[in-house]
Amino acid sequence: MSGNILAIDQGTTSSRAIVFDGEQRIAGVGKMEFTQHFPQDGWVEHIPEEIWATCLWSAKTALKKANLKATDIAAIGITNQRETTIVWDRSTGKPIYNAIVWQDRRTHKLCEKLRKAGHEKLVSERTGLLLDPYFTATKLAWILDNVQGARKRAERGELAFGTVDSYLIWRLTGGRSHATDVTNACRTLLYNIRSNSWDDELLRLFRIPAAILPEVKDNAADFGSTDPGIFGVSIPITGSAGDQQAATIGQACFTPGMLKSTYGTGCFALLNTGADLVRSKNRLLTTIAYRLDGRTTYALEGAIFMAGASVQWMRDMLKIIEKASDAGPLAAKADPTQNVYLVPAFVGLGAPWWDAEARASITGLTRNSGPAELARAALESVSYQTRDLIDAMRKDWKGANDTVLRVDGGMVGSDFTMQFLADMLNTPVDRPTILETTALGAAWLAGWKAGVWPDQQGFAARWALDRQFTPHMDEAVRKRKLKGWRDAVRRTLTTR
Repeated sequence: MSGNILAIDQGTTSSRAIVFDGEQRIAGVGKMEFTQHFPQDGWVEHIPEEIWATCLWSAKTALKKANLKATDIAAIGITNQRETTIVWDRSTGKPIYNAIVWQDRRTHKLCEKLRKAGHEKLVSERTGLLLDPYFTATKLAWILDNVQGARKRAERGELAFGTVDSYLIWRLTGGRSHATDVTNACRTLLYNIRSNSWDDELLRLFRIPAAILPEVKDNAADFGSTDPGIFGVSIPITGSAGDQQAATIGQACFTPGMLKSTYGTGCFALLNTGADLVRSKNRLLTTIAYRLDGRTTYALEGAIFMAGASVQWMRDMLKIIEKASDAGPLAAKADPTQNVYLVPAFVGLGAPWWDAEARASITGLTRNSGPAELARAALESVSYQTRDLIDAMRKDWKGANDTVLRVDGGMVGSDFTMQFLADMLNTPVDRPTILETTALGAAWLAGWKAGVWPDQQGFAARWALDRQFTPHMDEAVRKRKLKGWRDAVRRTLTTR
């Protein structure tokens, strides 16, 4: 059997597909951006049909660029933006409302109501998460409450709910498979990460009918096969993982204590804690890293909502750069004596602050501040936020003290950003040769399950370093910069 794997990587701002050959090398890539919709302040939506269309185009384009036919593909792996919520009609497959994106904050008041009623302890104990609009359950409840007739239809079993992975599996299989994987299920506020099952008490709390839920599977499992009408042949889907867990797998972070951080639209750091389900005392998330052959590996996670999206904001709204790759060279021209800070709370602040009502702020501006200083502040904000996350991880779990950070995502191509990251963390930062680690993780799951790719040990042995960034900033300078950052955050918080 061919070792070629098609990985579908459905992200927040674009869909891409990558064909990996049997040696785990990239053979072909297809990518297409899609529209972001902001109906009201704090609301973020996608059109599910556009998500599907861009994935399909990207997959066929990747095959074409790889000079391969669908018959040359052994299996498909899927990775996706997590927490984004879709509800569709089981009979027609048509969504009943736009996808509500993970960044969306419309359910903040509901979360506050549940928190004040004392429910956060139960939610955190069962799911490892916090009561925040970021997660899926309140988005799903909002759709059921605000789309006419939706709740009654859901209770009758006429509707299906899924995160993006589940929606794509449904579409790819022609509606024959309504399934999700454990890493997506555990982000819904409805899944018990200790018992590995949907939690009846949480379903009652959020008023979610069980009939609407997908079946939860391991990350490497039989998710069904594609409808022959899509690619001309039926291809098995044998891997699925939420984007951050897929990147953890793609970085071969299989050993407890290994840490990865992905810099895409947002920034997400995951620390492998093995079989140890660590309860954070510093408002990090406890989550499932992956489940293979029924064995669960846990992680601590810190979530930053705006990373590459801040660069996109400079490009699309401020128009001070033409393309994202211009940000690093522009930042390098900034006046080093200025202390400009951007706290990118455009959609609130994530870990470890969790302030849904906070909004972005810029401090330290002078008459001499210009585009270069703003670009530098935007890029530096990612490193400051990462430092906040890793400090919290080190307080929560002793295994995080001496780790090396493996990085991936679109922003890590910037040497300026990665060097500043190493300086702020005061720890080495490793950039791999393959930056598409999210897609690679999904591909490994599919390839391993299909029997055409190596096991964990064999896959990990192929991880290759492009460059290691080592810290060389003076400690006094680091402390001064971090103090300025924390002062800027304090000024931004609404809960201070």
